[in-house]
Amino acid sequence: MGRCPRARDGASRGPGAVAARGGSDAGLGWTDGTCRYCLSGRENLCESARFTGYDLDGGYAEWIVADERYCLPLPDGYDDLQVAPLLCAGLIGYRSLRLAGDPERLGLYGFGASAHIVVQVARHEGRRVFGFVRPGDDAGAAFALELGCEWAGPSDVPGPEELDAAIIFAPAGELVPAALRALARGGVVVCAGIHMSDIPSFPYELLWEERVVRSVANLTRRDGEEFLALAPRVPVRTEVEAFPLEQANEALERLRRGQIRGAAVLRVER
Repeated sequence: MGRCPRARDGASRGPGAVAARGGSDAGLGWTDGTCRYCLSGRENLCESARFTGYDLDGGYAEWIVADERYCLPLPDGYDDLQVAPLLCAGLIGYRSLRLAGDPERLGLYGFGASAHIVVQVARHEGRRVFGFVRPGDDAGAAFALELGCEWAGPSDVPGPEELDAAIIFAPAGELVPAALRALARGGVVVCAGIHMSDIPSFPYELLWEERVVRSVANLTRRDGEEFLALAPRVPVRTEVEAFPLEQANEALERLRRGQIRGAAVLRVER
């Protein structure tokens, strides 16, 4: 996330520049635009994608060179801390929700940064949402109920009703068979994480009756444009806990322990 500066006198934008206006806030990503995935509308699967802060320097820089085609203008009405979770947790959560189909009854496993945004979008769309948290996490269950879930409880047991879809945000492979057990016929389990622990074996009967397990990888520009236009209409309200960059390791440790309510955001001081 950053701000696109206004061009200085005599400066010019590159050929084909179309997206963010000078002086606006923007989020950015990178793909090559030429592989078979990019050319078929599946740029989220680009074989040559390069990610800022992972493959490319600049994630915490004051200045960065960006391909304007991949700069997503951010919605008005959010300050920097509040809008930051929309770009990662919100965007991957939105794509996960779209890949879940059109469920009436939606289960969210792992009630952290993504789930606390997705529940707001799902409720806006008229869906019934059930929150699944770590066993014993009463605070997490209360947070889920506060944001619109009609039921919240431990993830190791099915909820009060069968689900039409389940999205797993927690990187815990054992939740896949647990979510399958909670699904109605024809339901889908969407695994939203980049990494997940090994999925234990499970009987075929859990998958039978046309249940589906699928993963999510990154997002497309269309996903970003749709969600960032939708967020202020819901309106999505993010809950964040800010940490100075020097405390990044502490923030990560608290995330692992499930001690963050909503999203953790790193604050870079100039």
